[in-house]
Amino acid sequence: MSVGEATVAAAPDGVKLAAQAAALELTGVTKRYGEVLAVDDVDLQIAPGEFFAMLGPSGCGKSTTLRAMAGFESLDAGKIYLGGVDVTDDPPFRRDVNLVFQDYALFPHLNLRDNVAFSLKIKRVGRRERHRRADEMLERVALPGLGDRRIKEVSGGQQQRVALARALINQPKVLLLDEPLGALDLKLRKTMQLELKAIQRDAGISFVYVTHDQEEALAMADRIAVMSAGKTLQIAPPKEIYDFPADRFVADFIGESSFLTGAPETGGDGDLVRFRLRSGERILARPGLAPRADSVAMVRPEHLELVAKDSEPATPAESLNRIDATVTELEYGGSDVHYFLTTAGGEHLMSRMPASQEMFTPGTAVIACFPVEKTVLVQAGAGSAGQQQPTTDQQPKKGSRA
Repeated sequence: MSVGEATVAAAPDGVKLAAQAAALELTGVTKRYGEVLAVDDVDLQIAPGEFFAMLGPSGCGKSTTLRAMAGFESLDAGKIYLGGVDVTDDPPFRRDVNLVFQDYALFPHLNLRDNVAFSLKIKRVGRRERHRRADEMLERVALPGLGDRRIKEVSGGQQQRVALARALINQPKVLLLDEPLGALDLKLRKTMQLELKAIQRDAGISFVYVTHDQEEALAMADRIAVMSAGKTLQIAPPKEIYDFPADRFVADFIGESSFLTGAPETGGDGDLVRFRLRSGERILARPGLAPRADSVAMVRPEHLELVAKDSEPATPAESLNRIDATVTELEYGGSDVHYFLTTAGGEHLMSRMPASQEMFTPGTAVIACFPVEKTVLVQAGAGSAGQQQPTTDQQPKKGSRA
């Protein structure tokens, strides 16, 4: 029996954990539905007290992986360990985990207290004791004194907290959450993100959180596993994934990105790589995680500043890449403006700048400036998931915010 080791930064305070039994470990987990390979040889190690997010588009295998952790899906290959104990063949009720569904699955005929205490009743815990523990748990999730209310008498956000309280009352080793905020409106979802993180820190147990919403994952998780076509493409803390994505799919899925095609050249400047664009212009970039022979240069829109042809940027020229571009479209967003540009090489860029600055109109020729240190090479082709990548001539996606 193998005992997993958690060696990556995992604790909520960012402290690296030394060799220590993983709260949850998956090794070589594979699941097929007929000819469909839903989960493909997935390895994960989740540390005690870690908030771990599984992020990816619909159909990438994240929810199937979560159900396998809970014991609701049998495996075609691989092992699952809880606290170092092999639970691969154990049924759900023998695993020390709880699962929170998107629809909460609360009992409408029971009040909040009895919903939270339901599992204790099944375990034949005395009425007074289970009510005491349920009231304590309701207070923990910021619902003190509401135990006598019915489900229909509380809001969607409060129902979410009831579902969390019910899942936490047995103090599982790991709490599994399958897109639990998906049914809430945007403002309430933002509020619940903060509350979920606070509840997780207070409970001190590992959360595994499945979502297709990049902002949720970036805001709450200690680490993120980005999935596509049943595979994990990258597992890292949010900032690392955002700043140094493993490949173009990850870069495009996490936040907004612009890509410049070209070829690396010999020479450079210290750790920086000299990169020749299709227009013939040259830039410097950080090597990132990409093989140099198969890479594109990535820059985030918040790092791309536009200046008029006859102007100079405030940042020293030696620390900036500069290329010619033309504004093709803009979107006003209140506090900022999104600019969509075409380069001299026919590629498309995106810039996000404060709305307080003078706006550039479509058709304006500009210089696109972006810091050398924020220009990163990423793998150009399909990632390890075999996901088809967008072509370099596709216009950057609109309407999303990093």
